Amino acid sequence: MFSPATKKSGFSARKNVALTNYDSPVAVAENRRPLHDSPISNRPATGTPSPWASRLSVLARISTVNKSEKGEPKYVAEFPQVLRDAQAMLLQNHAPGDASLSGGIDKETSLAWIICGHRLFIWNYLSPATSRACVVLDLPSITSENGDIGKKISHSNNWLVCVVNWDSSKRSSGKVVQQINSAGIVLCNKKTRALIYWPDIYSETRNKPLTSVVSVEESEGSYFPSDGKSISSKQRQQGKLGSSLARSSSINSLIAAAVPAKRHDCIAIASGSSGELWQFFCSPSGIQCNQICVGMLNISSQSSDSSTSVASKGYPRSLIWHSYFHSSDESKRQFLLLTDHEIQCLEIKLSPDFDVSKLWSHQIIGTDGDLGIQKDLAGQKRIWPLELQVDIDGKVITILIAIFCKDRATSSSYTEYSLLTMQYKSGLDITKPIGESILEKKAPNQVIIPKARVEDEEFLFSMRLKVGGKPAGSAIILSGDGTATVSHYWRNSTRLYQFELPNDAGKVLDASVLSSLEDNEDGAWAVLTEKAGVWAIPESAVLLGGVEPPERSLSRKGSSNDRSVLEEGRNLSLAGNIAPRRASSEAWDVGDKQRVGLTGIARRSPQDEESEALLSQLFHDFLLSGQVDGVLDKLKNSRAFEREGEINVFTRTSKSIVDTLAKHWTTTRGPEIISLSVVSTQLVEKQQKHQQYLQFLALSKCHEELCSRQRQSTQIIMEHGEKLAGMIQVRELQHIISQSNATGIDAYSGSYAQISGALWDLIQLVGERARRNTVLLMDRDNAEVFYSKVSDIEELFYCLERQLEYLISGEMQIAIQFRRACELSNACVTLFSAAMQYRSEHHLWYPPAEGLTPWYSKTVVLGGLWSVASFMLQLLNETNHLDDSAKLDFCSHLEVLSEVLLEAYSNAITAKVDRKEEHRSLLVEYWKRRDELLDSLYQQVKKFMEAKLQDYVEKNEVQNKDILRKLSARVLSIAKRHEGYRTMWSICRDLNDSELLRSLMHESVGPKGGFSYFVFEQLYESKHFSKLMRLGEEFQEDLATFLKHHPQLLWLHELFLRQFSSASETLHALSLSKEDSSISDIDEIDAGGSKGRLTLADRKRFLNLAKISAMAGKNVDYDTKVKRIQADLKILKLQEEILKLIPDGEEKQSMEQKLLPPVDLVELCIKSQNRELSLRAFDLFAWTSSSFLRNNTSLLEECWRNAANQDDWEKLFQMSITEGWSDEETLRVLRETVLFQTSSKCYGPESEIFEGRFDEVLPPRQENAEFPNMKDMNSSVETILRQHKDFPDAGKLMLTAIMLGSVSVVTSTTDDEGPSLMDS
Repeated sequence: MFSPATKKSGFSARKNVALTNYDSPVAVAENRRPLHDSPISNRPATGTPSPWASRLSVLARISTVNKSEKGEPKYVAEFPQVLRDAQAMLLQNHAPGDASLSGGIDKETSLAWIICGHRLFIWNYLSPATSRACVVLDLPSITSENGDIGKKISHSNNWLVCVVNWDSSKRSSGKVVQQINSAGIVLCNKKTRALIYWPDIYSETRNKPLTSVVSVEESEGSYFPSDGKSISSKQRQQGKLGSSLARSSSINSLIAAAVPAKRHDCIAIASGSSGELWQFFCSPSGIQCNQICVGMLNISSQSSDSSTSVASKGYPRSLIWHSYFHSSDESKRQFLLLTDHEIQCLEIKLSPDFDVSKLWSHQIIGTDGDLGIQKDLAGQKRIWPLELQVDIDGKVITILIAIFCKDRATSSSYTEYSLLTMQYKSGLDITKPIGESILEKKAPNQVIIPKARVEDEEFLFSMRLKVGGKPAGSAIILSGDGTATVSHYWRNSTRLYQFELPNDAGKVLDASVLSSLEDNEDGAWAVLTEKAGVWAIPESAVLLGGVEPPERSLSRKGSSNDRSVLEEGRNLSLAGNIAPRRASSEAWDVGDKQRVGLTGIARRSPQDEESEALLSQLFHDFLLSGQVDGVLDKLKNSRAFEREGEINVFTRTSKSIVDTLAKHWTTTRGPEIISLSVVSTQLVEKQQKHQQYLQFLALSKCHEELCSRQRQSTQIIMEHGEKLAGMIQVRELQHIISQSNATGIDAYSGSYAQISGALWDLIQLVGERARRNTVLLMDRDNAEVFYSKVSDIEELFYCLERQLEYLISGEMQIAIQFRRACELSNACVTLFSAAMQYRSEHHLWYPPAEGLTPWYSKTVVLGGLWSVASFMLQLLNETNHLDDSAKLDFCSHLEVLSEVLLEAYSNAITAKVDRKEEHRSLLVEYWKRRDELLDSLYQQVKKFMEAKLQDYVEKNEVQNKDILRKLSARVLSIAKRHEGYRTMWSICRDLNDSELLRSLMHESVGPKGGFSYFVFEQLYESKHFSKLMRLGEEFQEDLATFLKHHPQLLWLHELFLRQFSSASETLHALSLSKEDSSISDIDEIDAGGSKGRLTLADRKRFLNLAKISAMAGKNVDYDTKVKRIQADLKILKLQEEILKLIPDGEEKQSMEQKLLPPVDLVELCIKSQNRELSLRAFDLFAWTSSSFLRNNTSLLEECWRNAANQDDWEKLFQMSITEGWSDEETLRVLRETVLFQTSSKCYGPESEIFEGRFDEVLPPRQENAEFPNMKDMNSSVETILRQHKDFPDAGKLMLTAIMLGSVSVVTSTTDDEGPSLMDS
């Protein structure tokens, strides 16, 4: 399709090659038939081997192709031997051109199939070679197209095949590669419309297939109503055998799906080239055929005359299940149908009626180019929608379009191929879309070939489209001549990559996508060839080998731009003319981890490659001579020390040493490969070479340079040694498991997995994941990849985290689950122990560890370890059917695994702290998992102890403690190492061992007091205050730190420590505390009573104790402290007096339970309108502080107003006039007023104030203000009194009371001082 005519002839010639099968390669070379006068015996040694030749992987190893080339197809799997034999027999018995094959790949099940002769061969092409079982089905004799009974159909390329996976409902959410255990096959012949159904090809008692032929009488069919309502089964026409249909009608497409809750029942739907749809209900009892005819108006041709509308031959073309709505438990399935001008979405009920309804349709070819392809443009002659595909999410629909055009300038005809991508309109409810025009263009039409040669309609209809492979957004187009072309829109242009293998690979039968083991990630393209097995197209091949589409015309009539024919021909076949090769150690460099940005390829600078090549050469010279002269200077000059981490040249060289692929391993054996000495030998050789590499770095002074400049690189190099040591121990462990399991096979799973157990399954998973992520390794065995790819051993833990359900299924017997969990746990511990031993033996080689995270402390490793540990916890908590000895052994495995996990967490947290990174979330996760593990383990210990005690007739407490002490020793050790204080406390409490408790408190010292602090908390919460205070005798500082948050007890401990001043401060603060502090602990110590809150009496008691303690301490400022305490005592006493004057009620009860602030007390005094309280309000100002005076000036003024209101000044004034008071009588009367007493209390010589002076804030008269810094210079007592209602008449009397009160007791005052004030 996408090749020049010269290249096409090569394909055409290859289609008619007929070869003969012989027993020896020599005979093959002598007897092969010529191919266009070019003998096949002269084909290059690098060509793709034919099926009868040696293994493809072996020949690929000896390929002379440049090994640095990476943009090429990679071999995945060869055909099963039985198929190769059948191919050879077919070639021997048929004439050239008659031995055609057909085949395909089912993406969901990874099953590949080929029809060779009269037999169907089915196998899982991703399964290991040793377990790649091939199912061979004989095609039955059925009614042929001409009605001849018993004649077998020989045209194998006329078959459509669908695989029905009966195990799909049991598959886990994780994308695990599992061997399909039950599957059905539906075959339909395109020409004869014969249908064959095998209910279960893997059944041991495989039944004979069921057959049927699609044929109906010419009668009215059922049509889809325009409103989209369901079409009932009664409206369908029943298919009948023996009737005839137009010879031109054939089957274009076939889809099948399992019926929920019906074992071995499926529904299949086929589309015919004459516009009909067929529905088949297949069950072991028979096949029921129903016709569902779509109205001819819905599939009308694109006639230029709009008044005519005739049926379009060859349509509908494509059927596909709508993947977005697929669920094995749903009772409905949606599928898409492609006609010659629109896409239709239909829904079928997977119920006994199997009703079909039309949901929506969208016209993709019409006059509106925004909806799809615009027709009737200049030069357009006809438009063919050829194939339809949906992405894995079901949201993007891709259609392959061919447009026949004519160039008016040159009168030449050509075909334009393009891809139309559609998506649901924004805001549309795609769960139930109904109507028309619900799609919109996702992007402009992607033109693949602007001007390709004109092909006939049969060739166009042979094209197929596949989507979903890497690079993301790419598509592969398959044509009937056996070519496969990958189209990828990259950097604003379309690029094409043509898959092609040299010489005798044959045609491409089908293409699919390697199912990725990652969520929401595409896999590489997989291609099924006619003779050379299955190949993969790496992402790098598409990106590096892709070329732009040719702009010239490739029509059979020629082109005016012939000067570039040869050049473009070379460009088109650039990616295809690269000979295949076997993956080498370079394969690791092209994995998905190397992708950068959109290119998918990590490109290293030439300088890096030169440095690495120089380092490799210098190391090689060292191995031969042992000399390192000038090595350091040469590497410095090559700038080898400039990169850090994984891309450092020293790190890459170390990685290449430990990851080298063995060239002498084979993949023809099963799990016994890992028990052979070849694996151990290879790993030991790697270890020896890596040790020599370290010696080379040390002798050349490169190690010293790396430690000072690239610590991370040095760390990675040393970790390669750790991983290699761990891999050696894992291999030994697997060998031991294989030997021990040889005498007893698992009752679960099958074949080699039964013998090898969970570790072998894990090895297969890790190897399979590596093969999927690095296409270059697809022809390697899983175990070979696992034991070779040492540097990525973290992948083992990734698979443990994501695929543990596959390794240990809930369907297994409990005993088997326990055993397999122990295997996995033992493998993890073995890896960790080997790494720790290597690190201990080579500790001098390691750089400073600050800020470096070990590989075993990475997130993926922590996740895998926790996945196993949590599963083991779940087994322990949910299972009671095993004997105690088995459970005890299981707990021992869990204890060791827990220790490894917690140690890994500890190192990860330390590294984050060193790097000053956020580590709180990781720390919380560590605490949570630590406590969960230790608590569960200790609970199991207690259960074991209870079980042991049942065996003893006489119960001895000492003996019980000895048993518990012995069983809990390992758990206690882990708890001590990782600050599992809750478990440590539980053990000490259950043992009632105070000596052990005190010993642990001394040993376990942490940042917040360690275990001591935890013990104090437990005793405090349990209200064992006497025990808590007695521990203070031994742990004085620790208890003092703890009791800072508990002042109710702190003062007692300070008195014990003879810290009297501190005790006084604590008691003083406690007495004035505003919180509702509980004193139940104090009461329990003192009298065993319990009260709810601190009462006024309690606070008074604390103040008196504080006073005594302050006097006992006799610090420098103890006098001031005593005065302050006395002032607080007076305030407390005043509150008591105020409460006595307040009527009983809820308000009074609430006041009695809490300490009121001075402001509230003053307001109560004012509110009471009591003469005595009005006067006492000023005592509160006197007993507080100067700051309180300054901050509450307005409140002080209010107190003066209240004091003035306590006497009837108008009455006093009238009496003074009427009675004619003398000075003595005036003084006597005024002494009884509140203003006089207040003035004497605030300004008199005998006034008592704790801090400051009243006249600093509020002087008696304005002219007497001695402090100019007052906030309000106009504020004074006189100013306040002038606002009084009686001041106009009795003002002089009021001021006289203020002035006499401030000086009345002063002996030096003259006699006329009073009258002068009165006269003023």
